[in-house]
Amino acid sequence: MRVVSARPSLRARLRNLAERRELLTGMITSDIRIKYKGSALGIFWSMLSPALTLATYYLVFSVFLKNGIPNFVVYLFAGLVVWNLFQGGVSSSTGVIVDRAGLVKKVSFPREILALSNIGAAVIYFLIQLGVLAVFLLIIGHAPAWGFVAVLPLAFLALYFLTAAVGIVMSAVTVYLRDVRHLMDVVLQLWFWLSPVVYSYENSIAAPLRRHGLTALYFLNPVTPIIITFQRAFYAAPVVRSTTTGLALHVLPSWSLGEFVVINAGLAVGSFILFLLALVVFGRLEGNFESEL
Repeated sequence: MRVVSARPSLRARLRNLAERRELLTGMITSDIRIKYKGSALGIFWSMLSPALTLATYYLVFSVFLKNGIPNFVVYLFAGLVVWNLFQGGVSSSTGVIVDRAGLVKKVSFPREILALSNIGAAVIYFLIQLGVLAVFLLIIGHAPAWGFVAVLPLAFLALYFLTAAVGIVMSAVTVYLRDVRHLMDVVLQLWFWLSPVVYSYENSIAAPLRRHGLTALYFLNPVTPIIITFQRAFYAAPVVRSTTTGLALHVLPSWSLGEFVVINAGLAVGSFILFLLALVVFGRLEGNFESEL
């Protein structure tokens, strides 16, 4: 007699995801098509929207709210690109199983694909925003730090697996606790301000943290090193001269290329482990989805 487990092992889950990669790709494409259904410009809005956002930031921080940091809009947008992927992926994944309850109850497939498809769509928008940023750098004649650009694939892997881990767990928890969806909006808003996107880490908060011995505590936020890596690659200069006072401003940590590689490699491995743990947690929670939905 052969006993079949109702709870697939982690290896079986990974194999199922690999075998259903065409389904995942199709759902990502479907999500993007649904978002722009009936729109005259279609996916072009995904390029136009970040371009207009970038132009607005350029106008605000170059004309009205000068902070002395040259080309601050590049620093800001490099961080926003990372945050938009993380926030968009987690936020859209949190309620996806509840939103697609009909599909979950009628069709047999790996349910975590629902969260991964939303995160995949967020990755597409992320790549489009990177393209807009690259065009902007060409227009203003700002060269990235090419040596640090080579670290970005590691940073992206860390970002993707971290987003997938959080999104998969939250999608399962929300089936049982519907208020989690609204709670995550608040948590993500707080998380945003704990990450160095709209302010310079080194110039704004590094000194107070060192004085109180809290630097390591700040870097418990796994998104922070990833954001700093993208800012270091695209903004390029860790130290610049203020356009208002002429004084040197330490905008980014003066980590070496090797330190960035080690940090992001460690984050990528750690995020992948979190992703595997998220699949295990999801497997333990999905048994009662049908009854809860």
